[in-house]
Amino acid sequence: MKFLFNLCMETTNELLKKLTFFNEPQFKAELLEHGKLLSLNKGDTIVRDGQYVKFLPIVLKGSIRVFQQKEDREILLYYVKAQETCTMSLAAAYFNNKSTSHGIVAEPTEVLVFPADLIDQWQMKYPSWNKYVMHMFRKRYDELINSFEGLVFEHIDVRVREYLKSKALADGSKSIELSHQQLASELGTTRVVISRILKDYERQKKIKLFRGKIELV
Repeated sequence: MKFLFNLCMETTNELLKKLTFFNEPQFKAELLEHGKLLSLNKGDTIVRDGQYVKFLPIVLKGSIRVFQQKEDREILLYYVKAQETCTMSLAAAYFNNKSTSHGIVAEPTEVLVFPADLIDQWQMKYPSWNKYVMHMFRKRYDELINSFEGLVFEHIDVRVREYLKSKALADGSKSIELSHQQLASELGTTRVVISRILKDYERQKKIKLFRGKIELV
């Protein structure tokens, strides 16, 4: 990862257009004063489980994958996308707790980062920041409830099928670059289970399997 630059006049207008949630001029000035732009590569680590959160990111472009890991299994919590921040990091920073999740860059990403010790002050001073934080917590709550319902009420075969359809639609292609292990991590199960389901779908001629790639038929 690398710093692109400290914020300057040339980048100010373009940046503020991306931060549509915030409307107080003084707050925008503080964001520009304390913030730094980071350019992140796929696979870069934003935060680790057990680490204190020293800065908070707002994603401008790209996405960050937030998950928990227990032994050899991962549970996907959510993706942080454009104009969003990580609520797990936000909660940890508010109470000076250690992070309980990992945050890994999922694709080339640009973020605005600022010191986490500012969020308490902003919560009291700026209504738009307070509204933004509440919006993010509600959004993540809804996402986690939906994920929980999927885990409890939907069979893993159905979840695999729906994930592949959704991924193909989002990517605009029936050819999905995804390993069995990556799919298992996305759905919170094991590679063995995913491989069994995919091979069954292949026998039914619903998909074609290649090394590191799944093609919908």
